[in-house]
Amino acid sequence: MSKLSIDQKSIKELFQDKKADFLIPNFQRPYAWEESECQTLWDDIFDFAFPGNDYTKFDTDSEYYLGSIVTYKNEDTGKKEVIDGQQRLTTLMLLLRAFYVKFRNMQDEQSKATRENIEKCLWKTNEFGKPDKDALKIDSEVATDNDREEFLEVLKSGISEPAQKSRYAENYRFFQKQIDKFLGEFPCYFAYLPNRLLNNCILLPIEAENQDTALRIFSTLNNRGKSLSDADIFKAQFYDYYKKQNKISDFIETWKKLEEICDKIFHPTSGTPMDELFTRYMYYERAKKGIKDSTTEALRKFYEKDHYSILKSDDTFKNLQILAKFWLDVSNQNEERFSERILRELFILNYAPNGMWTYFTTVYFLKNKDSNGLLEDEAFFNFLNKEIGFIWTYAFMNPGVNALRIPVYAEMVNIIQGRPVTFDSFKFDKTSVENVFNNYKFNNGRPITKSILAWWAFKETEQKIVSFDTVFEIEHIFATNRQEKERSLSNDALLEKLGNKALLEKRINIRASDYRFEDKKKYYAGFTAKNGKIREATVIKELLNLASSTKDFSEKDILARDKNILDTFTSYLESINLLK
Repeated sequence: MSKLSIDQKSIKELFQDKKADFLIPNFQRPYAWEESECQTLWDDIFDFAFPGNDYTKFDTDSEYYLGSIVTYKNEDTGKKEVIDGQQRLTTLMLLLRAFYVKFRNMQDEQSKATRENIEKCLWKTNEFGKPDKDALKIDSEVATDNDREEFLEVLKSGISEPAQKSRYAENYRFFQKQIDKFLGEFPCYFAYLPNRLLNNCILLPIEAENQDTALRIFSTLNNRGKSLSDADIFKAQFYDYYKKQNKISDFIETWKKLEEICDKIFHPTSGTPMDELFTRYMYYERAKKGIKDSTTEALRKFYEKDHYSILKSDDTFKNLQILAKFWLDVSNQNEERFSERILRELFILNYAPNGMWTYFTTVYFLKNKDSNGLLEDEAFFNFLNKEIGFIWTYAFMNPGVNALRIPVYAEMVNIIQGRPVTFDSFKFDKTSVENVFNNYKFNNGRPITKSILAWWAFKETEQKIVSFDTVFEIEHIFATNRQEKERSLSNDALLEKLGNKALLEKRINIRASDYRFEDKKKYYAGFTAKNGKIREATVIKELLNLASSTKDFSEKDILARDKNILDTFTSYLESINLLK
């Protein structure tokens, strides 16, 4: 069992400890606190130390809890690496340094005592207790923080020039202003505030036996700072790997570019954009290992095996860069990289009922890319078609992404082993597909509803590709409001048939939603309003055709269109060999 050292300490006790030698490790994120967080910290400390603006009301036995600091001692450096509490610890150091400057020339006993106490918090001391102004008690190796040197310089010099724009410098100047204001209002009691900060503001240092234990503690704490992501931990592994090769500058520059790309294209519901890149790549590594198990390990758990051996590789980092570029081109709908028919399939997949397609496509891409990172068009087109057909059908035949893992993970391994994607063991019975399709409730809240409508709209070669940014909603061609007024449909359930639904741009759907079809048509086709403003037509080709060729849209049209969608979909499955 891992040992922990947990002992509540005042700032003075923690910072003046002879063993206090803190290091912000390379995998941590850059310092992120802004003036608002510093203002909150200052206000909290001041209200605690000077209750009601009256220094006499302070209870010397009272304590104010500032949070926890999770560290572990790195045996190689002898330093306490900070896993949690980086923002808090850094800010407190800046605050103490700002106080120290003001006490530099004060000679009264209170000020001299406070100055000496702050010195022993900021700098290491020799055997006689004298501070060494060249040996700070905190250091930073944050790989992606260009301003860390500025932080250390501010602590050493106590000076922050207006030209310095880092958050360290700006926050330091903020504290200087607050201290000046405080000194002007309470000149006789100036020493009381930093003294009460040092003696009565409490931190909970938690020192773990090793990094893994510290990270586990961190993940369970309810901390108010920015969460440390899995990708931050992976960055540290790469950092150490490239540091040994004297390639650290190139690594840092490339990592930053990767972060910029991922921030632009990935928007995960949990984790960071960089976590998403590592997640997609994980499925490629799983498939290489022949793993078909439907139970997927947590991201960090997967990569930490064998002491993060996967990450200690030039090939892995190169593959991550190539993979990010591929998904960037997908996101940008790069016409130089992809043919029009490939872009059409990728657009449809953008409306997939779940995210499994991104992992599946990643494995296919990394296995089949050529030396230029490109894919053969015909083979990729056939793969995307089979992927769409299978995932779409599975979504209403076997709802839930967990069920999809079994067939897809098996095909991922087939891809790695050079075998074609066939889903031979999971093909669908045509009659069963038709029965489930006809009885399935394609409610708007179910992702598969929009998925089918996207497939239906963009399967036509005449349908123009539009930007992923275009916001589509589900349009009821025969309006719900119309049925409520006319009752002309024999059954309200017909309103929710796929035959009555289509994709329509949000800007048009808002205006056209409750009209009769004869009125809707002009919104589909576009028109010039009385005020001269042009109302642009929809990009959905089918709705444009309906507007130009159909006078009304009735029950028989709903049923006919519904049957047409089903017949076309089953024919599609047959054409890509997914039916038994």
